[in-house]
Amino acid sequence: MGRDKATLDYGGRSQLASAYALLARHCERAFVSVRADQVSEPARAALPQIVDGAAGSGPIAGIAAAQAAHPEAAWLVVACDLPFLGDATLEHLVERRGSSPITAFRSTHDGLPEPLCAIYEPATRGPLQEAIAQGRLCPRKFIIASGVPLLEQPDPAALDNVNTPEDYAAAAARRDARGVCPVTRTVHVQYFAALRERAGRGSETLATGARTMADLYEELRELRGLALPRDMLKVAVNEEFAAWDRPLADGDRVVFIPPVAGG
Repeated sequence: MGRDKATLDYGGRSQLASAYALLARHCERAFVSVRADQVSEPARAALPQIVDGAAGSGPIAGIAAAQAAHPEAAWLVVACDLPFLGDATLEHLVERRGSSPITAFRSTHDGLPEPLCAIYEPATRGPLQEAIAQGRLCPRKFIIASGVPLLEQPDPAALDNVNTPEDYAAAAARRDARGVCPVTRTVHVQYFAALRERAGRGSETLATGARTMADLYEELRELRGLALPRDMLKVAVNEEFAAWDRPLADGDRVVFIPPVAGG
């Protein structure tokens, strides 16, 4: 590609920000998997991170680090170079999660497992560590060896990725043709206290493709470097407190309210 695929822009938003917001809609918490040398990169620094440990390399190292950080959790793992991945495909995956240690799709191109849009249950931690210790670092081969049944993709193109500048140009055109780019809404945002200091402004009006209050906050965390996690805040919309999953409407007046210092 010649550049960081996470920063590729689709419709005014980086691929990383889009992937993070997508995951945040389907998971209790979302994180960005990073190497130690990527921690302070602007595209990643504003998002919650899990840093690769000493075990493995490549994607399998990220999965192992996530499992080490939260061994009790099931992990929905998604690559950051899937510009056609959307809510419907992830909903299909999550709804079919069952007793299998891994829930994964079958590739529409070669029939093999898709390891970077898959759910890894806590029970996979031991076998994954064993595979890494034996030098077996391919997550696709790990899934094959597990023998789990594979799901058929509801959208055959959802997991097509981008590896070259030509792929990127073609993907942008395909997204436009498929209507993948989000509907843009204009919203008015106010910041208080620590958020105001971090954003460097008290308010702003911006165009966004966010669908919910949660999506909007995650977008602003990347854009303005907001450090506070969402669970520490309240959100008000049009002067009334609202839930994080409230749909965002054009013209909404949104206030993110941080905790009050002192007593």
